[in-house]
Amino acid sequence: MACIHVDSPDLRPPGPNQSVYREDCTQCFDSIDDPSGLDVCLFCFNGGCTGERSHSLLHVASTKHPLVLNIKRTRKKVKRDEPPQKISKLAIAAETEADRYDTTTQVKCYDCGIDDVDRTSGKLSQVVDAVLKANTFARQEEVKAWEQELTACEHTLCLEQEGAGVIESQNLGHCSMCDLKENLWLCLTCGNLGCGRAQFGGVGGNSHGVAHTDATGHPVAVKLGSLTADGTADIYCYACNEERVDPDLPTHLAHWGINIKDRVKTEKSLTEMNVEQNLLWEFSMTTEDGKELKPLFGSGFTGLKNLGNSCYLASILQSLFSMPEFVDRYYLPNEAPPNTLTPAEDIETQLRKIADGLLSGQYSKPDSDVIVSEHTPEVPHQKGLAPAMLKHLIGRGHAEFSTMRQQDAFELLLHLLKLITRSQHPSPLKDPVEAFRFVMEQRLQCLNCKKVRYRIDEQENISIPVPIKRIPKEAKMEVTDAEGKVAEKEEFEPVTLKECLDIFTGDEIVELTCPSCGSKDGFFKQSLFKTFPAVLAVNARRFELVNWVPTKQDVPVLVGDEPFSFDSYKSHGLHDDEELLPEDANTSGAPKWVPNEAALSMLEAMGFPRVRCEKALHATGNSDPDAASNWLFSHMEDPDIDTPIDFSGGSGSGSGVAPTVIDPDKIESLCNMGFNTPQARQALKETNGDLERAVDWLFNHPDAPGDFDEDSNSEDVPTIVASESKKTLPGSDKLPADFQLQSIVCHKGSSIHAGHYVAFIRKQIPDENSTSWVLFNDEKVAKAADVDEMKKFAYVYFFRRL
Repeated sequence: MACIHVDSPDLRPPGPNQSVYREDCTQCFDSIDDPSGLDVCLFCFNGGCTGERSHSLLHVASTKHPLVLNIKRTRKKVKRDEPPQKISKLAIAAETEADRYDTTTQVKCYDCGIDDVDRTSGKLSQVVDAVLKANTFARQEEVKAWEQELTACEHTLCLEQEGAGVIESQNLGHCSMCDLKENLWLCLTCGNLGCGRAQFGGVGGNSHGVAHTDATGHPVAVKLGSLTADGTADIYCYACNEERVDPDLPTHLAHWGINIKDRVKTEKSLTEMNVEQNLLWEFSMTTEDGKELKPLFGSGFTGLKNLGNSCYLASILQSLFSMPEFVDRYYLPNEAPPNTLTPAEDIETQLRKIADGLLSGQYSKPDSDVIVSEHTPEVPHQKGLAPAMLKHLIGRGHAEFSTMRQQDAFELLLHLLKLITRSQHPSPLKDPVEAFRFVMEQRLQCLNCKKVRYRIDEQENISIPVPIKRIPKEAKMEVTDAEGKVAEKEEFEPVTLKECLDIFTGDEIVELTCPSCGSKDGFFKQSLFKTFPAVLAVNARRFELVNWVPTKQDVPVLVGDEPFSFDSYKSHGLHDDEELLPEDANTSGAPKWVPNEAALSMLEAMGFPRVRCEKALHATGNSDPDAASNWLFSHMEDPDIDTPIDFSGGSGSGSGVAPTVIDPDKIESLCNMGFNTPQARQALKETNGDLERAVDWLFNHPDAPGDFDEDSNSEDVPTIVASESKKTLPGSDKLPADFQLQSIVCHKGSSIHAGHYVAFIRKQIPDENSTSWVLFNDEKVAKAADVDEMKKFAYVYFFRRL
């Protein structure tokens, strides 16, 4: 029986920018390496597993897309008795996927019940070939993120071409100076075909294209194999020695008889090859004395593959999914997956997928592809899971996290927690970020009249300063380099966690005019914990400006494994003998607005002056350092950027001062988005009437009770009293407040945007009676050594309240 769907009007090859999920399932990490393979939908190119969970069948049932391409991949057996290949020339060689694996494909129709549809029938041949040649979703996103901002140059804009002709290009022809038929570059000036340089992956090249340019001076060439029907291609200007774009490429190619609309890409682009090289980096997994760390496998011991500078993401995900709040929320093996037609684009599905991958244990086993030898560990590490779909969703629309550059792990944590809070959490499932929330109470006291003001801020982390004290050079040991020269190596005095917290919660003097007595002497300011979270995330700031560049210094911070008391850092609120400052919003110089301390500290660590940081936070809602830094970069040229402003008359988010008038149209706009009127009114009051910030505030405060007082535009009581009367504060104010270190994210390198991140997590190891520290280094998971040394230089600490 023939399949009746092979000529369906919806059956067409994937476009150049369309995602093809042909490596792993979009709802779990089952892949083409599993015994039954992976089904790729030939209508929308979703990847569905075919094993016990059979997400492929679920996709077919929900979309009514019956035709799939089943792909199975098996590792080739290595023949060990063959002598090594004779080296006849110097070349760049690399093992390709075809060298490592055998791949079988089969078209199936679930509607017609046919397991082996004739792939030459109807439109199948064209669609199947395009699916197999297309980049996988992971590689496509990597290439997009690696793409450079290429521009045209005078040589592409003012290109002069010689007499027209027809180039033997559709079949690639061959180099004019040798017999190579691939890696060919077409000179757009004269139509010469010349081979390029030898390339990574074994692609041949004798640089005859460069030789042609040296001989003729013709500057611009295009790589024929990179041409696509949508007009993209590798274009190189040898005069500029840079990759460029040619706005008139179709016209310039038509001059040589090439119709770009007929082209099919046959070779990897320069960017794609760059991605492959970048993914080959390896990191040591040995102790200082050279011994291999013991690999660990099973539930909770699954590694994450490096997608190219993605270790910052892996270390944060490992830390979060070791917490019971994230396990309970997203590891739901007995529940049906979310009902969505686009699982790869659904944050709930991808968070459940990562939870299943990390916690089920079924993907955590020694890499069977590794050939054990005297140069490899006795037990190979695991392959690791590639969280490409989740990385794409986390970074989508973000200027930094959408790239393949190394990023700040702490900023990623803040961004990810915000995304999770904004997502839906159907009852009885709880937002796991609630475990991070607590309240800091800030106290201001006039130095002259001694009157006080209290305000509270809801937070999810603290960023503590690490005092930087250099050890005098005469007290240090001399370090010599390989040539015997004395090398300059700065060393710093170690500090304790308590010292850092004492600074963070200590008194400081701020310059404000007292609204009560008019004194300009200033105020004492102190921030203490009003409540404590279940999980306390702490960022250790070891940065100082070196030549105006924020530089991370290796200051040791001593943190023990034993419980640490935070009791002394708890605020006890208004004392009986204290007198409150008046809350008159119109009083000149009244200290109405105080910058968010955590966000301010992060901006100052970037090297911005304090006055600029305060302006940026005041303008962007007083909570998001990313938004504030973007504001700073766009206002660097303002003539008054360094002029101090008295914020006493204005209000940022959380100041407790309502705007004079709440626009009814703005309330209606928020209500149209699904919020009720009291919530809309409260959000607009909290954000000084800014509609965009009010939306963001509502997403960040999903439990906001709302403002039911339509006539009141200002509070007659301090912020702390008003807030307490409205809702229960997050966290707990009970004592004792003892915290124990559970995990750390460590960074090696002088900049948070370079180097490497790893995570150390305290876990119960199978067959051991006590908890131990486990190292998560991308895909490698092992019992850790020298943890005390690594704790000294951690970048993010996660403490759990006992």
